[in-house]
Amino acid sequence: MMLAVLSRLLSVPSLLISVLSVFPSLAAYDPVTAGKVLEFPRDRGSHPGHRIEWWYVTGHLATKDGARTGLGFQVTFFRVRNRDAESNPSRFSPSQLLFAHAAIADPSAGRLLHAQRSARMLQGLVEAGEGETRLRLDNWSLEREGTRYRARVADADFALELELEATQPPMLQGDRGFSRKAADPVYASYYYSEPQLRVTGRVTRKGKAADVEGVAWLDHEWSSTLLAPEAAGWDWIGANMDDGSALMVFRMRTRDGATAWAAGTRRSAGGVVETLPAESIVFAPGRTWRSPRTGVTYPVEMEVRAGGRRWTVAALLDDQELDARASTGTLYWEGAVRLSGEGGAGRGYLELTGYGERVPF
Repeated sequence: MMLAVLSRLLSVPSLLISVLSVFPSLAAYDPVTAGKVLEFPRDRGSHPGHRIEWWYVTGHLATKDGARTGLGFQVTFFRVRNRDAESNPSRFSPSQLLFAHAAIADPSAGRLLHAQRSARMLQGLVEAGEGETRLRLDNWSLEREGTRYRARVADADFALELELEATQPPMLQGDRGFSRKAADPVYASYYYSEPQLRVTGRVTRKGKAADVEGVAWLDHEWSSTLLAPEAAGWDWIGANMDDGSALMVFRMRTRDGATAWAAGTRRSAGGVVETLPAESIVFAPGRTWRSPRTGVTYPVEMEVRAGGRRWTVAALLDDQELDARASTGTLYWEGAVRLSGEGGAGRGYLELTGYGERVPF
């Protein structure tokens, strides 16, 4: 297919690693500054002047016939600006790159079904629209119309056809959407979440389709810097709580496992937003799992404390490692989890990066 040919000609993985591994002058990209007011629907779309951007949808599903519960899914699109190619006037110039990851976590299968794609932007085939969420990478897509997102992914082992309806307004992270990643405010992103999305649709695995329903979470984040020099990676949780509230906490982690920076937000079922004090946020790793493929060890159970509340976070299944070194250059664990404890019960996703290799951007 044309997309596959273009990807091979471009050698996207090598180009991405080159783009992200050499940190250019910040003046080359649009800045991230405190005080900007996020506007919707405009800011749901692409921000091509910034260096990197992602739309990240995760959730938990059950089949409508009740035969299968506790399926996790994720669909993520990454956009990267490649300044070095912008002087090339060709429409095939790789000045903007798009990457996509998708996965299904099925405890009955004992492993993750996952796929990834990458290509340069090309009108009609590979696009990240401005002004509203309109992402397309060949026959993979994530688009918003009205209050609904539609996600479409088709791969050899599985397919997702999902509609995700907003039930709450966007939840701005950090200081009204300005989310710091380090003590130095230059390391920051614009960041909002859409929790408690109501999901309906169809999941196909090994040629067998099933109607599903559930709850999902969307993160949209864009930046021109991300990882401070002292950080190796991060631990992040986004969780839809059973009472209708929402929780996001993360920490930037040093090479020796210490916390370099932490932040979090909780929104009550009634809509009250609470910024969680950084000093209250603790990730205490518990049981670990060692990948038989890469040899990397990840904490698949942990205790998380934030804002005077405490949760036990446990993986739906241990093997949810994603090896994306062939596309975005990263190796990480990203999986469906359950939360329980005095802080309440809920379902969400845990992302663990930098445990094997430092995140390259």
